[in-house]
This record gives sequence, C-alpha cells and structure tokens, in this order.
Amino acid sequence: MIATKKDNSEEMFPVVDEEGNIISAATRGECHSGSKLLHPVVHLHVFNSQGEIYLQKRPDWKDIQPGKWDTAVGGHVDLGENIDQALRREVQEELGITEFTPELLDHYVFESAREKELVFAHKAVYDGPVTPSAETDGGRFWSMQEIQENMGKGVFTPNFESEFKRLGF
Repeated sequence: MIATKKDNSEEMFPVVDEEGNIISAATRGECHSGSKLLHPVVHLHVFNSQGEIYLQKRPDWKDIQPGKWDTAVGGHVDLGENIDQALRREVQEELGITEFTPELLDHYVFESAREKELVFAHKAVYDGPVTPSAETDGGRFWSMQEIQENMGKGVFTPNFESEFKRLGF
C-alpha cells in the first residue's frame, strides 16, 4: 500500500499578535481548523530579469488550495525561527535556491474560512537554476500578461491573487 503524502498536522507554529509578537504556540492542525489563531508565514515572489514571475503549483495532497498556482515560495514560520530564517529555509526546501537577496515588501493579515495568517511578503530577482522540490508540483515563470489573463478564473490561489493586487505587480 502506498502512503498518501500530507501535511504534518502536529507541526508546531508560533501564535502571534498583529505586530508579530509571539503570544503562544499551536499545532498546524489547530491553526488550520477554523480557529483563526494568527500564525506567521513567509512569501517570496521570484522574478527573473525579464520581469516574469515564478509560480509554484500546489500538489493535490496539500490541505489548503490543492492543485492551484501560488506564490513561488510560501511557508510557515516554525516555532523558534525568525522571519529571515524561515524565508531562507523555505526557499531552499521548495526551490533549491540558497543565494538570493530578499526585499521585504509588506506584512499584513490574510484571513480565509480556515485560517488567519500574518504574511511577510518579499521579492527577489533571480536568474539561476530553480529546482522545485516534492513539496510542490513543479513550477514555471509566467509573464505579467499570462497572470492578468488568468486572474479570477480559479487558476491561482485566492491568497496569490489578493497579494498580487495588493503589491501592485
């Protein structure tokens, strides 16, 4: 029998206030259960020098927005990590990139029916090799025109669409 891959519902996340101060801790399962426990996440928008943006495809086994195209890197801050550590870990895990210069664009609260996140959105320009991991279902660079043509059609995660508009890409 083949085991189905899924997120670790026991993984521990910090619970924060809207300023990012840690106030407690909770499991991934608790944070994604509709509890609205605010937990920090990092995003990295990866652009190439032609102005295209790299998006990852979320695997079908993900517990949130399976099968949709999303921000190049998106991941939770683990208990005990700071934002930069989490960003660098997630970028290496998801895309195999270790050398990049992130620029913090914004931080804001994103809320869906299942969760509430304090998002730290970054961008970087990168022209080197991208090696998507098994945490993703691959990825590719998209032109801004391709993004605009597919907005609102269920191709992208609502979080990506919201952030794309928010950041004025």
